[in-house]
Amino acid sequence: MTAANGSGSFLRRYRWVLVGLAVAVLVVLLLAPRASSDPDGLDRVAGDQGFEEKAGDSRFEWLADYSIPGVDNETASVILAGLVGVAIVFVLPMALGAYLRSSRKARS
Repeated sequence: MTAANGSGSFLRRYRWVLVGLAVAVLVVLLLAPRASSDPDGLDRVAGDQGFEEKAGDSRFEWLADYSIPGVDNETASVILAGLVGVAIVFVLPMALGAYLRSSRKARS
């Protein structure tokens, strides 16, 4: 059997996924601490147009301002929040893929 048929080592089958994960982690570690703290997007427009005080609180505020509650070091907090985001974006598609593969095998 070949890797295309589902066999082969984990590293061989998922090497590009692991490379992508490593690149994402490096980006978080190297670039997230250097990100601008200036408002962007809708926050910037709201400030420029003078209606930022009318904004309500977000209904789903998790890791607000890209920080981890309880971590006092701002740089470490931003890096940890970025790593949590990378983990979520990595784990959810992998879990969905595993579920779909298992359900497809069960139907066969």
